[in-house]
Amino acid sequence: MHVLVVHNHYASAQPSGENKVVDQEVALLRAAGHRVGVFERRSDDIAALSLLGKAAVPLRVPWNPAVRAALAARLRAERPDVVHVHNVFPLLSPAVLAACADAGVPAVATLHNYGQVCPPGTLQRDGRPCAECVGGSPLPAVRHGCYRGSRLATVPLAVGLSVNRRRWWTGVERFFCISVAQRDILARAGMPAERLAVKHNFVPEPAARRDGPGEHLLYLGRLAEAKGVRLLMAAWDEVAAGGGVGVPLVIAGAGPLEPEVTAWAAGRDDVDHVGLYDAARSREAVARAVAVVAPSTWQEAFGLVVVEAMAAGVPAVAAGHGAFVELVEDGVTGLLHRPGESASLASRIREITAGRDRNEEMGRAARRRYEQGFSPAVGLERLVEGYRTAIAGRSALARGGDTRAGRGEQGQ
Repeated sequence: MHVLVVHNHYASAQPSGENKVVDQEVALLRAAGHRVGVFERRSDDIAALSLLGKAAVPLRVPWNPAVRAALAARLRAERPDVVHVHNVFPLLSPAVLAACADAGVPAVATLHNYGQVCPPGTLQRDGRPCAECVGGSPLPAVRHGCYRGSRLATVPLAVGLSVNRRRWWTGVERFFCISVAQRDILARAGMPAERLAVKHNFVPEPAARRDGPGEHLLYLGRLAEAKGVRLLMAAWDEVAAGGGVGVPLVIAGAGPLEPEVTAWAAGRDDVDHVGLYDAARSREAVARAVAVVAPSTWQEAFGLVVVEAMAAGVPAVAAGHGAFVELVEDGVTGLLHRPGESASLASRIREITAGRDRNEEMGRAARRRYEQGFSPAVGLERLVEGYRTAIAGRSALARGGDTRAGRGEQGQ
């Protein structure tokens, strides 16, 4: 099969699960003998643009005609069987779908967040769940400045969502939702349910698995409010006030809350803020963990770090909402805490570290769950199945005449 992957890589200064998933899927497909090309842009390149070029970036978020022309030309030259779209923000835009229509190539899209129904893609505002834009106008997001706390920065996302919604919903043969929780939310918001398929992200076989009880609790991810970092700090203070749990908390990552985390961890022997780990050190840290902590306050669409822990035979303590509910079987492969409640998180941290035998049994159960649902073999099977479904659907439309609204539209 010939696949062209389309992706805007997020900035490398902060950890990105999406970048990791895209790179791993490309490697998986190539290792299986498929021909895979990549059409990409990188947010890191924005820094090198002229002042005028930087000013133009937000204007092209809803629609980038140069990208449409470049991708359509490549599709006509290479004639892939299918295009797999991932992130298109901020340098690609939904113009990539018009390019697929121009060239007559079917498109599938992985939905890594809730950007189809929420401009910032988080379904959260001011640290609390929010669905004000779901199923309706994105104007509330602009009013509240939901993206980076800025109304101006939110406008391009809101405009893009509004003017391209029809194109997304008619121009993609198959949407890959990365959890049942995400699929259900999107279907209730009006997305075409018949084209929403659940395809969990896979995780490569780790180089090392846990051997023994572990030596630290681990938070691995972006240091941001939505990831529950402040909640974790509050819970850990409660744990420390009660005498601790005998192992330190390791916080690995970068993000907007890094200065706050650095100040909080300074001078403590029960917290080790280590900054941003590369892939190898991240895997090593997971394999040495008593448990991985994922206290997100927003409803995660997946939760890659939890599955990476499963692969290494490590249980997780995670928030009891969003995709975590289907990833973590409470009391079997890990523990779930009440979302947004520091006391509940502190209690679960104490519980996960209290009994070595139970912890190790949860780790073994987590590993079995990984093998059954998140291994490379399972990931490849579901990926190729989705491609074949999209190709067959596009072929059937071509034979019967394509009457879908939005097909072949001539841009914005």
